[in-house]
Amino acid sequence: MDGQGMRIALEPWGQDDLEVLRRANTPELTRYLGGPEHEDALAERHAEYLGSGDTVRMFRVEVDGSPAGYAGWWEEEHEGAPAYEVGCVIEPEWHGRGVASIALAEVVRRAAAGGRLIVGYANVENAASHALCRRVGFALEGTGVFPSDDGGEPTTVNIWVIRP
Repeated sequence: MDGQGMRIALEPWGQDDLEVLRRANTPELTRYLGGPEHEDALAERHAEYLGSGDTVRMFRVEVDGSPAGYAGWWEEEHEGAPAYEVGCVIEPEWHGRGVASIALAEVVRRAAAGGRLIVGYANVENAASHALCRRVGFALEGTGVFPSDDGGEPTTVNIWVIRP
């Protein structure tokens, strides 16, 4: 995949990709996701990405052969129907250069082969994620509320959908 003279690739998640999670575990990149995770939580998530088979498909996003973030999908249920939820985290040096749009569009293309509804949940305050969802072809279908994992305030999200 090419974008602005850059070669953007999705590579299967590998044993050495825990460092990709660590690099993305910053206050800036986790602001709308509840904040940075503890090392144990990162290690658990990494193990889940490695051993999940078809329930989770995670990819390292590379720009010109260097890690730039990650993107993928995982099985979810949306309004009682099976769905794939998608997500994408790109490091700040690549923001504004089309990397997230290209990576997420490719994730959506691959996930769509499964014939399921594709959803993205973005914090209502995350304007960049809303713009990304629009660029990739999602339709805004409403809002929802997710409880906090740590007993804090719930998160209100916009619900973005691509129907098969």
